[in-house]
Amino acid sequence: MAAMVVLVDQIAKHAVAAHFLPDESRIVVPRILYLTYVQNHHGAFGLFGSHPLLLAAAASAVLVVFYLWYRKEGVTLLTHAAFALILGGAIGNILDRLRFGYVVDFIDFRVWPVFNVADSAITVGVCLLLLRMLAQDARSSTQV
Repeated sequence: MAAMVVLVDQIAKHAVAAHFLPDESRIVVPRILYLTYVQNHHGAFGLFGSHPLLLAAAASAVLVVFYLWYRKEGVTLLTHAAFALILGGAIGNILDRLRFGYVVDFIDFRVWPVFNVADSAITVGVCLLLLRMLAQDARSSTQV
């Protein structure tokens, strides 16, 4: 699953970069969805400024923490899927950082910063982990 996320992410980013100028935007669904080519030199939410190696190192460190947590928690289908989504998304964005010095973003709803497939995979993966933790807490509290 992680490899599929990387593949879809990189193909989508390549298509946008090949057919759009930086900051060019096109309507997909009027007033809802646009494709906007952004070269994101910053980290998520503007963290770390525009230091690609520092951003890649920070993303790698987060991956190591997730991996250690994943090994500690044991492998369930949900944790496996969540970790694969997070890993694939992180690799997709790290590849951009190391190759270009920025991440290609293009999904634009105009009410949230422009993002990409990798960002979406990371977000869904983290949400799955949170759901698993909440379900675990609920089971633990009913056993008391």
